[in-house]
Amino acid sequence: MGDWFIARNAGEVMALGVAYFAALYFATGTATWWLVRVACPALGFGRTIDARPLARGQLRREIAASWRSILVFGLGLIVPWGMLRLGWAKLAVDPSGWRIAVEIVLLFFWNELHFYVNHRLLHTRWLRRFHSTHHRSTVATPFSTYAFHPVEALMLGSVPLIPMLLHDFGFAALACLPIMSIVLNNLGHANYEFSRTAPARGWRGASRRHQLHHAHSRGNYGFLLDVFDRAFGSVLPADAGRRQGSRPDRA
Repeated sequence: MGDWFIARNAGEVMALGVAYFAALYFATGTATWWLVRVACPALGFGRTIDARPLARGQLRREIAASWRSILVFGLGLIVPWGMLRLGWAKLAVDPSGWRIAVEIVLLFFWNELHFYVNHRLLHTRWLRRFHSTHHRSTVATPFSTYAFHPVEALMLGSVPLIPMLLHDFGFAALACLPIMSIVLNNLGHANYEFSRTAPARGWRGASRRHQLHHAHSRGNYGFLLDVFDRAFGSVLPADAGRRQGSRPDRA
């Protein structure tokens, strides 16, 4: 599969990239929307975190902004493709299943660190104007996941580049990175706590932590894990969203 990808021309790579990221966005967004709006409430499992209604036209705006990000991510696939074509990076030849599994774990932790660093940068006075597009959604939805300014999309889309320069990954591990990223992104933007008890702890509290970030716009910069927020003192207090006027459902 890796050889097939490298052999494509630039136009094919960009078209494939746009189709791939569009499929990821709409498939995961629609599935998560159904899960938190229909399936989980019907089963009596979990709870909505911030009960405020969505802003008028929010979903339409999020999807429009996400299309721009899909184009950035999809067309940007030419960069890792070019690195492979130029020999700056290489793919592992016939990697074992264990190697691919370890690489996916490594990419998961790299994704967490990369997101935290870039997210903190996007909240600096030099870059926060670009991040404001995403923060128009004070109540997050699964369709907020790609609702970025193109500059933010470029920053977040650079996640595979440094690892590819440092290690010969299997093609399957690299292809799993955007899947893993958007699944975690959907969890963070679901505005729904997938837990029988509230507040959820650990990774299950990712949605609550990120919704609190959307409501407060400072702190809780991490993705699935809160390890970097704890290490660098950017954990938001549990009542920060209430002070901003949000109404989290604690039932």
